[in-house]
Amino acid sequence: MAEYIDTGYEPRASDLICEFYVKPAKGISVEEAANHIAAESSIGTWTEIRMSKKIKEMKARVFEIDGNWIKIAYPSILFEPGNMPQILSSIAGNIFGMKIVEKLRLEDVRWPKDIMKSFKGPRFGVNGVRSLIKVKNRPLIGTIVKPKIGLNEGKHAKVAYEAWCGGVDIVKDDENLTNQSFNHFKKRVIMTLKTREKAEKETGERKMYMPNVSAEVHEMEKRAKFVKESGGEYIMVDIITVGWAGLQSIRNLNEELGMVIHAHRAGHAAFTRGMHGISMIVVADIARLIGVDQIHVGTVVGKMVGKQDEVVRIREEIEERFVDEEKSMHRLAEYWGNIKPVFAVCSGGIHPGLVSKLIEIMGNDIIIQAGGGIHGHPLGTKAGAKAMRQAVDAVMNNIPLKEYAKEHKELGVALNKWGFI
Repeated sequence: MAEYIDTGYEPRASDLICEFYVKPAKGISVEEAANHIAAESSIGTWTEIRMSKKIKEMKARVFEIDGNWIKIAYPSILFEPGNMPQILSSIAGNIFGMKIVEKLRLEDVRWPKDIMKSFKGPRFGVNGVRSLIKVKNRPLIGTIVKPKIGLNEGKHAKVAYEAWCGGVDIVKDDENLTNQSFNHFKKRVIMTLKTREKAEKETGERKMYMPNVSAEVHEMEKRAKFVKESGGEYIMVDIITVGWAGLQSIRNLNEELGMVIHAHRAGHAAFTRGMHGISMIVVADIARLIGVDQIHVGTVVGKMVGKQDEVVRIREEIEERFVDEEKSMHRLAEYWGNIKPVFAVCSGGIHPGLVSKLIEIMGNDIIIQAGGGIHGHPLGTKAGAKAMRQAVDAVMNNIPLKEYAKEHKELGVALNKWGFI
């Protein structure tokens, strides 16, 4: 009996709606699988049990089936407002382990207003970050200190200084650098912020440093406070590995600290790559709701997996207040309400020769973050930073990279090494 399927149901504004891709196990129909998914993720179980009429009204309803794609509406009463772990334990929990499905992917979520309002959203967002760094229109330029692991605190700070002086706006720790024996967190923060101040005086530009505070929640909070006390304005969090509860905790603390939160997505592909798991679009939505200010989305032209339509759609989801209704369930321009747009970070295999194509695809409201594409420059980190800044300047002035490189040595060397598209 398909009691959870109701294709005549009209979702209410208060419903949370999920879109799934379903590949049933052998011998199982999409309809049967969909019925079990809706049951398991709401009030049902594997066998029939007695329920009151009131409880039955809380059931999820499969209201659309289109080939292997289904949409399920969940009454918002099923969820605890402001509790992302509980929400995901429902809509993205046991269902992935059911034998009745061979593949299952949570592709998209439409969040009802009462749930959206229970989360803080970004403190700064795109406009706030631009205001802080004092860059209005061009893409921001970031780098990751390389090599990512092995440098001591002094060498780390020196690499950051050279990158800032070359024209980089933001320097960040890599995702796996926290507080190791060869590079202690507190000493690194103090030394790197000191070189940041020096770089600001020499360049006349605002510069930012993102220390990676990722750790056990209480330790993470201590590190965030230390960054603030030391004069820092940014923190970075590995949002997948610290978990949604950890991210919510640090966002709550940020009401007091008032720092920009950079979200690194390390580990996301364990469940976003392929057709069993959760899409990066959903991950980015959740991060925006909880309140990160910028998040890695992919590059299209770099080394990381991510097709152009997917990466562009993620950027639309986190940065725009209007999303193309043909590509998303988010049809209204006012969907996000007062939840600020998030800066899309393009990182992974980026070098100056890719900047023109990247901006063409992604627009100006991005952070171009290059590690090896700056530090691997034949003339060193400072020259690599100059080359990246020159590439961005060329694009902003509608000058082809190859032409601009004729009078800009650093860019020319970079294009000779890595090429361009």
